[in-house]
Amino acid sequence: MTDTRFPTTAATRFLADHKVTWRGHVFPYVDKGGTKHSSAQLGVPEHSVIKTLVFEDDDKRPLIVLMHGDKMVSTKALARALGVKSITPCKPEVAERHTGYKVGGTSPFGTKKPLPVHAQTTIFDLETLYINGGGRGFLVQITPADLDRALSPVRVDVAID
Repeated sequence: MTDTRFPTTAATRFLADHKVTWRGHVFPYVDKGGTKHSSAQLGVPEHSVIKTLVFEDDDKRPLIVLMHGDKMVSTKALARALGVKSITPCKPEVAERHTGYKVGGTSPFGTKKPLPVHAQTTIFDLETLYINGGGRGFLVQITPADLDRALSPVRVDVAID
């Protein structure tokens, strides 16, 4: 679906190429507002807003983790699941280099380099997901089935409160 009311981004082009139906939501971006701000702006549960987080393993190989907005990633559990010694969050400038997106507007769709995508298993239990559409203050609403079909993420259980 192409909608001229919303920005055209690498993410929306990716979604169009993969025939994913999406609904856009634009809201005023607040630096460091995170999913708490975006969920309040959209009037949806923070649990349904999915963060796109960029990490690196101990060999500096980047990867994406999709996580509920109200949860954090256990890097120890993620390292165990991936069979590596350690996992660390990327610095903003490194994440931007890997994805092509500014932090606060990082989408798992249409990244600059193809990156492995891992997703918290419980996001697939939701009816609807709100995930970054490739710009600050721009989320796309999609189904978990479409996310799965478009990205084929590896499911992991690494959420902590």
